[in-house]
Amino acid sequence: MKSLKDNEGAPATAISPNTVAGFGDSPEVFPLLPKQMQWTTRKASSKSIRTSNPIRAIVDPIVKSIRSGEERGDGKNHISLALGDPTAAGNLPPCPVAIEAVNAALHSPLHAAGYVNACGLPTAREAIAAYHSSNHHIVHADQVIVACGCSGALELALTALLDTDSILLVPQPGFPLYQVIAESHGAKSIHYRLKADSSWECDLEHMQDLVDEHGSRISGVLVNNPSNPTGSVFSLKHLQDIVTFCQENQLPIVADEVYGDITFAGHAFHPMANVAAAMGRHVPVITASGIGKQFLLPGWRVGWIVFQDNIFHSMRDVEDGAKRLAQVVLGASHLAQVAVPALLDPFNDRLLSWKTGLRGLLESQANFVCAKLGTVPGLEVINPGGAMYALVRMDSSVFDETIPDDIAFSQALMLEENVFVLPGSCFGVENVFRIVFCAPIVVLDEATERIQTFCHRHSSLG
Repeated sequence: MKSLKDNEGAPATAISPNTVAGFGDSPEVFPLLPKQMQWTTRKASSKSIRTSNPIRAIVDPIVKSIRSGEERGDGKNHISLALGDPTAAGNLPPCPVAIEAVNAALHSPLHAAGYVNACGLPTAREAIAAYHSSNHHIVHADQVIVACGCSGALELALTALLDTDSILLVPQPGFPLYQVIAESHGAKSIHYRLKADSSWECDLEHMQDLVDEHGSRISGVLVNNPSNPTGSVFSLKHLQDIVTFCQENQLPIVADEVYGDITFAGHAFHPMANVAAAMGRHVPVITASGIGKQFLLPGWRVGWIVFQDNIFHSMRDVEDGAKRLAQVVLGASHLAQVAVPALLDPFNDRLLSWKTGLRGLLESQANFVCAKLGTVPGLEVINPGGAMYALVRMDSSVFDETIPDDIAFSQALMLEENVFVLPGSCFGVENVFRIVFCAPIVVLDEATERIQTFCHRHSSLG
């Protein structure tokens, strides 16, 4: 074997190919390599370093304890009430209209296999525009950008809106993705409170205090309705109050409406852009939505943003910026986008019937879970108005010293009962936990029984 030589030409210790191939696991061989052959460690980009999901630090220690009932030795198989995938339990099949549309495309002579416009399939954009139009404002297809899921749509919108050191107002409790996206770009997210005792409505006084404090650094307000994690659905009056607040402070709204019309009895979904348009179109609204939750197709990754600017065209440059950003990655699958026109057809009675059935099923399951947990000392369920979630408040004074907060509650519940709920700390609030009620009733029954047993075991009431 030929010897390696260092910079001075002196022979270095011969290294076999096997040793060199494995030197990444054996740092001690580095001195044996000539200096010109040694690589320095490359630093990650500043953006990647800024990108961190706060949920991971809380959830990862909990999920490490997931075991099957056989592994545990107590027969308690794992039950998750944490994952926001409505299809995970297997009892909620995707909307059949979507399956049929894709099957038809696959058997069409014009197979949907080629590239599409960076902003989306024309027929999909037209259907989305029509779906988001109202008597007060007509949306055009060129105001729509199709993206990779609603999260991709939000990333696109916020990237176009936010700059380094700008501020986005986000709800608390709220979906942490908003914070992750903002901070990834060097911007800042500041939480405005939601009022638990007022159906999780936005605390407009707190929002005004934040505007007074931070002024022109605030680039926009994010409003999530129906809400993850609260399950709240805002009334028309409250949405009008939000629009008035944004008009007075000249703040655009980013409306995350991915749960759309998944609402329960006594609650109606009012799109934020329609409300703003009816009030004179003084406030611009960027709506983010998609087919993932409303049609049980989260893995298809089809979302969109719709720009509904105000009469002053305040968001013209932001919209143009989003279209430029859309050219970096060509959005959602062409094949999946084929289903959008069929899914947004307002005259398809079969589709409307399916959606009515889904809402009814989710509402019955929500009522079942909330009724069972509502009888447990130390727990207070805030009944949802829609979406797929409910928040449960826990009174730590009712539990023993091993359960001081929501994180300890979730960790101990997993260890003892193999039931996974998300601590409220994941969403910015303490002493609550979020439950997803998409699983079959038999699973929800077993999960709530275990939670009841756990709470009684740790009760300090005797």
